[in-house]
Parts: sequence; structure tokens; C-alpha cells
Amino acid sequence: MTESDTKITLIGSRLAREGLEFIFKGEMPECKKCRLKNTCLNLEPGRRYRVEKIRNKDIHECFLHDSGVLAVDVSKAPILTTLESRKAVDGARIMYEPPKCGKRGCEIYDICHPEGLLKGDKCKIVEVLENLDSKCEANYSLKKVKLSW
Repeated sequence: MTESDTKITLIGSRLAREGLEFIFKGEMPECKKCRLKNTCLNLEPGRRYRVEKIRNKDIHECFLHDSGVLAVDVSKAPILTTLESRKAVDGARIMYEPPKCGKRGCEIYDICHPEGLLKGDKCKIVEVLENLDSKCEANYSLKKVKLSW
């Protein structure tokens, strides 16, 4: 990871710990009147991020977080999902395509459609983890993989 892979943002002081992963939900009505909103709102809504480093212990006031916010370095977090077995190759660069499946009751539906990953995202397969063929209710040949940006 390089400096350019990280962004500085603000996060609730009670949540601020290295390794924390979160989905950035975007602006709240209370943010409109905040003088620090440009620093807080510099992330992409709906994406998964990981706190890489707490920059300092200076707590800033916040209209949402009663214990204030801290400056942190974040990066887009790796995401676990599934891919067609034939496309699941360690180190491969892909354009993400979610499975065409509407079986919301399936036990692996959430991992097949992870929050924070969108159709067309360019990713790298960091690790192929396991075969999920026996768990797929749509009978797809799937492997669980870890993707990075």
C-alpha cells in the first residue's frame, strides 16, 4: 500500500482503531453545518474502507458523534466475494460481475453480492479461498475469493 492508496478522513473517536472496516454511508443532514465536512465526506458512499492508521489523538467536535472524531488514514478494504470457478485465478485482474442470481434465501447470497462492490469495478484477485459449488442453490460453479482494488 502506498500513500496514494490512502485518504485522510474523520471517524468517530470510539470507532477509531486500526483495522476497523466500515461502509461509508455518505452525508447526513447534520453534516451540512459542519466546518470539517470536506474532510469527513471525501470517501465514496457505499464503499468498504479500512482504518490503516490513527493520525493523532486530537479530538474534533462533531454533530453526530457525541465523543467527537479523530483523523485517520483509510484505504479501500479487500472484499470477500464469489467468482465463477474458471475466472478465479490468483493474481488475475478482473472487472467484477455479480452472479445473475435472485435466490436471496441462499446461504451464500450475501457473499455473492457483497456491500461495497459494484458491477464493473476493476479488482485484483488476491487469494482464492474455497470451492462453494455445493452451497450454491443456483448450481453455479463458484469459488470464494478475496479482491483488492
